[in-house]
Amino acid sequence: MRVLITGGSGLIGGGLVRSLLESGGRPVVVSRRADVLRRDPATREYEVIQGDPTRPGRWQHVVDGCDAVVNLVGQNVFSGRWNAALKRSIRDSRVYGTEHVVEAIRQATPRPAVLVQGSAVGYYGPRDDEELDESAPPGSDFLAVVCREWEDASAPVEGLGVRRAILRTGIVLAKGEGALKVMTPLFKIGPGVPVGGGLVGRGRQWMSWIHLDDAVGLCRLAMEHPEATGPINVVAPGAVRNADFARALSHALWKPYAPWRVFLPVGPPDALLRLVLGELAEVVTTGQRIAPRRALELGYQFRHPDLDEALRDALAG
Repeated sequence: MRVLITGGSGLIGGGLVRSLLESGGRPVVVSRRADVLRRDPATREYEVIQGDPTRPGRWQHVVDGCDAVVNLVGQNVFSGRWNAALKRSIRDSRVYGTEHVVEAIRQATPRPAVLVQGSAVGYYGPRDDEELDESAPPGSDFLAVVCREWEDASAPVEGLGVRRAILRTGIVLAKGEGALKVMTPLFKIGPGVPVGGGLVGRGRQWMSWIHLDDAVGLCRLAMEHPEATGPINVVAPGAVRNADFARALSHALWKPYAPWRVFLPVGPPDALLRLVLGELAEVVTTGQRIAPRRALELGYQFRHPDLDEALRDALAG
């Protein structure tokens, strides 16, 4: 299987590349930093194409003959304090990038069988304690609107006879990357001082998480299962509140070294977070309680359905 991947150097994209190589697949990664990536010996095993998906270019011709396209490109939501320019980049990188991927598929001969389209659980917006599956309507905050436009930009491929699956991804657990890269230092206040903290605000918001192995597994399911169409929530069964996640992470970090660790259930107040982060504070102090209904209907077997085990495995690398 030859698979074109935008966002292939990111967390899920990189995991997908490794998974495809292990199974004899042929990943093709489109990157604005192709020269940098090619210096990494690991990239010698697959094809790296110079190109910016937010702009049309020669990279679009590489879709010809690909069996699948996985579109994960987009400006990092947490790359800085939000202002008008950064919010525009967050939105435009996703929407324009997807429009150019769709145009590449339109021009391809032959066309790929499937487009796996990136999205996020931010699609649903803040919803308090309501449990949400793929049938829930979108929210109305900034990220929800971005996710809806991002998904909508990929819709024309269905008129081209291309199957479309949408990955609404939650918090991905992987050692030294993503959420754990940010959260882990909050639990280590000094050498030999095993104190867990890491609450965000009051710690009542829901966190819908998934181990990287399962995020990649669901991406593979979306590519390879002929009935995988429409939105798929890329989360593990059993969302948890931030306070419970923080306690589990503290336990996973310190149990091997200090069974007598102390967990301090404290975090910066919401008002302080809003002062420091501005509008971005709403993202980290609110959440969604997401259920992976579609993944279970398609028969996916989660490798890491338990948070404690998933954290231990992710931290072990």
